[in-house]
Amino acid sequence: MPAKKEQIWISRELAKCSGCRKCEIACSLFHEKRIWPESSSIRVFMLVPGAEFPHLCAQCEDYPCVKVCPFNALSISSKTGAVLVNKEKCTACGKCITACPGRIPHMHPKERHVVICDLCNGSPQCVKVCREGGWNVLKTVSRRNMTYALYARKPEEIARDLAVKFYGEKGEGFV
Repeated sequence: MPAKKEQIWISRELAKCSGCRKCEIACSLFHEKRIWPESSSIRVFMLVPGAEFPHLCAQCEDYPCVKVCPFNALSISSKTGAVLVNKEKCTACGKCITACPGRIPHMHPKERHVVICDLCNGSPQCVKVCREGGWNVLKTVSRRNMTYALYARKPEEIARDLAVKFYGEKGEGFV
């Protein structure tokens, strides 16, 4: 019997992000078969100039999005630990978005379902393109001992922390 594959997670070194958005392109190409960043599971935010960062599902330990779905449209992959969306069951009610501490799921731009990172069935395309580009912002690691809460935050909170890291203590005009 083959050994069970260890579940993965995408770690992030947010301060290294160049804002190139190749991760968005790779994700949309893989899932939509075309360049369509609006449909990507990973989003790059720039809420403060110079502080761009990728925002994607943190694969929380308690999966609040899965628990709150009234239609059982969300499940957890036994292979990767990723949240999977059943497009047929999803009604785009948005309860998963509200339940997510990072407000990460978003509505597909044309279809009636939410978009959440499914880790590309164990081979995240965003990680591959980031590594190939030499940025290494995104890395695939074991799910063990990860601090999910650090990344399961709203983009505004992450941008604030990055701005303070880059520019010093919070001043007038910061988010």
